[in-house]
Amino acid sequence: MDYYSHETAVIDEGCQIGAGTKIWHFTHIMPNCVIGNECNIGQNCVISPDVVLGNNVKVQNNVSIYTGVVCEDDVFLGPSMVFTNVINPRSAVARRDQYLKTVVKKGASIGANATIVCGHDIGEYSFIGAGAVVTKTVLPYALVVGNPAKQIGWISEFGHRLEFGKDGIATCAESKQKYKLENNSVNRIA
Repeated sequence: MDYYSHETAVIDEGCQIGAGTKIWHFTHIMPNCVIGNECNIGQNCVISPDVVLGNNVKVQNNVSIYTGVVCEDDVFLGPSMVFTNVINPRSAVARRDQYLKTVVKKGASIGANATIVCGHDIGEYSFIGAGAVVTKTVLPYALVVGNPAKQIGWISEFGHRLEFGKDGIATCAESKQKYKLENNSVNRIA
């Protein structure tokens, strides 16, 4: 076993867990999950069957990740955030065959207490503010906040707000990486 799991964690059969991953107190990893290398899954989390987490995914305490969710490499899931997987849940109606897929792309961050309504992908390096309720697809590098979540700007791979000049170019304050805004799309150019 190349990963660590606390003695109170429950890991069901059929899971693949990568080297260097840590799984903390009272967390339940359900059958057939695939979890990459160097992930950190906080306490009191539930990872439902067939969920896929890439490498270096950080899952903070009290997070629920339901069947249909895929998180690519370097994703951050803030404390008590939650995904859904059925658009119209009813206790008396079985909808296990209607789970919608949600993909959280590489490097995205989702803030504490945010809710991601199923079927809406989260773009690369986007940033979802704390408490946001995401009801539509989020563009790469987008900064979204509120309920329902609305885009209020753009953000760098290092998590700093980007301010674009008339030439459509912005520079990250920390990394000095350069970005170009064109046709409502941001790309890193240097």
